[in-house]
Amino acid sequence: MEIVLCVTGSVAATETVKLARELRRQGADVKCFMSDDACHIIHPYALEFATGQEVVLEITGAIEHVKYAQADLILVAPATANVISKFAYKIADNPISTLLITAYGHDTPIIMVPSMHDSMYRAVQKNINKVEEDGITIIPPRIDEGKAKFPDMRDIVLQVMRQTSQGILKDKNVLISAGGTYEALDPIRGITNRSSGKMGLELAKDAFRQGANVTLLAGEVSVPIPHSLKTIKVQSTLEMKEKVEELLKENHIFISTAAVADFTPQKFEKSKISSAQDITLQLQRTPKIIDQVKKINPDIFLVGFKAEYGVSPDEIVQSAQEQMEKSGVDLVVANDVDQEGAGFGADNNQVILVDQEIEHVPLSPKKDIAAIIVQKIAEKINK
Repeated sequence: MEIVLCVTGSVAATETVKLARELRRQGADVKCFMSDDACHIIHPYALEFATGQEVVLEITGAIEHVKYAQADLILVAPATANVISKFAYKIADNPISTLLITAYGHDTPIIMVPSMHDSMYRAVQKNINKVEEDGITIIPPRIDEGKAKFPDMRDIVLQVMRQTSQGILKDKNVLISAGGTYEALDPIRGITNRSSGKMGLELAKDAFRQGANVTLLAGEVSVPIPHSLKTIKVQSTLEMKEKVEELLKENHIFISTAAVADFTPQKFEKSKISSAQDITLQLQRTPKIIDQVKKINPDIFLVGFKAEYGVSPDEIVQSAQEQMEKSGVDLVVANDVDQEGAGFGADNNQVILVDQEIEHVPLSPKKDIAAIIVQKIAEKINK
């Protein structure tokens, strides 16, 4: 994967060394173009170090604008008002604007990351809109302290990976529930579980990378969620149930990773429960959200997660098959949360994928497991 990183004269240019190195960690071969103004903010040697390649500062007899115009993607980060406006009207008077116009003629994907003073951002909004109409992806800046600042690097990298992936879930609407639910006892106390939301988030990111329109339904999570992901926050099992049922009909795939509470208090105390005496909690079962999915949308591809504790692999598979039969689940991701270094809160997991076949996935990073699951879903729905 070849990415051309164009750095222009915004103070956010100081972030591009980290950006270039992160792109390389994702497997990209990064070539950098720098404007004259960018060179006043950061030395070209810094980006040469970050990319492992000489930086292009001018067009020479090597016709760099032609040589790199057919890369897998052109990323302009940061993108100043100047470079955006010149591209909007197809003005080519420096190496970067010349590269962009040449790449546009080749239909090479282009992403721009505006970064400037907020007043300038407002002033060039018409040009930004014009650029978007030309098919260029704009990653919105983070508006803070009167400036249109560089967005979170995770959002930039996620958008780059989406533009350069195989797109195996392109145009599919995917709903993913993640994290734990919280059942309130009183205004400050409640019942929850140890789910971090890591697995659900990795699935959401990988589905997004592969072109899906992702909606993440997030309960209690302990991981940062990229702004690129459309996220709906919920708290209780009832709230999650209502949102799932509301969104099911507009989605092609539902991945139910959330660790939903099995019980909720029968009574909610409107004031703080006193610790001066013992109390007895009366709990009632919560509805099984997954049992309702196929009743509402029979055509949806349903992925369930089945967590067991301290049981054998054969028992895990049997439990997964029972869930398939009872709830109409198309694919079950099952695991034993008692495994050391795996399960709730961990960065790794060890799972068994159960449908018409049984696939054992050894202890692996959740990111890798998410990619395996998304690939399997794509194979099933694209038959």
